[in-house]
Amino acid sequence: MAEVGDEKQTAESACCSGEIVGQLLDGVRGKGRILIVTHDNPDPDALAAAVALRHLLLVETGEKAVVAFGGVIGRSENRLMVDALELELVPIAELDFDDFAVICMVDTQPGTGNNSYPEDRPLHLLIDHHPQRQDYADIDWVDVRPEYGASATILFEYLRARDIYLGTRLATCLFYAIKSETQDLGREWSKADRDAYLHLLPLANNQILYRLSHPPVPNDYYSTFHRAIDNATVYGKVLVFNLFQIDNPDLVAELADFLLRQEQVEYVMGLGWYEGDELISVRTTDPSARLGSVIREMLDGMGTAGGHGMMAGGQIRMVDEDKGSQKELERLLTRRYIKILGQQTEPGVPLLGNGD
Repeated sequence: MAEVGDEKQTAESACCSGEIVGQLLDGVRGKGRILIVTHDNPDPDALAAAVALRHLLLVETGEKAVVAFGGVIGRSENRLMVDALELELVPIAELDFDDFAVICMVDTQPGTGNNSYPEDRPLHLLIDHHPQRQDYADIDWVDVRPEYGASATILFEYLRARDIYLGTRLATCLFYAIKSETQDLGREWSKADRDAYLHLLPLANNQILYRLSHPPVPNDYYSTFHRAIDNATVYGKVLVFNLFQIDNPDLVAELADFLLRQEQVEYVMGLGWYEGDELISVRTTDPSARLGSVIREMLDGMGTAGGHGMMAGGQIRMVDEDKGSQKELERLLTRRYIKILGQQTEPGVPLLGNGD
């Protein structure tokens, strides 16, 4: 098979050529069972890209691929997306990889630390919109387009290139993925994302979209917001919060997005401890910030990380659950974050003032 995402040169041609997508299909047709792996705790973009790839493979090869994920689907709208759109997913821990002849990976890459597929096992197909981490010479099909705002956009182009019918559920799934990943085309979007967004909008189910944007939440959801706000500290243009122990790993990123709205804050870093790992999310309003590079430098020698210019995340494995240890880690990462960003070191001020 061909390598598609090389030097951006085929990113444009792939969206127009059914022949190029045909090369992907020729490489998997007749090989046997297919597995599609997303990143752990998958978000709408990972889910949509995976089910769109499964639809493409089913229509064109007759093989119904299995979509697998590690971690949990914790965020309320993500769980609702799975239920409302009837997405068939399998926890990766329940699978025997030897049962599959073709392994695909979407919206994540080997070695990033955010997926549960073993690095020492073969991978045959890789589709992602995050910056490419390695050369992946041993992978048959590589389509990595960091200039795209969503992996779902790449899969939408595959489907259009092969003139494959999009039912309402799949169209809604793809539209919501692009909508959420690019914040309604307000963050890190490309012309391709906008074209896909506008094409899918009239095909999507508006009632389901409304439900996804306004999901019901449990009582402890509000207590987590309270904890984030209560623990948040502002260092000039940088806001840092710590959720400490959490039951839902998606909350760190969700609260980072929420607190980025704070007036005069340009950068946010959130932390949370989940099942032995410290999860870190960083956000900014500055399109030139290159947070993916920032967080990799910040966690160098400590953990794994990746992301885009305005949003990124990472994880540090096997962190002590003791709250004092997590607070010490927060102080260390805060110093590193502020230094790498080139921001002036300022005394921290509680977001809610001194409590008087």
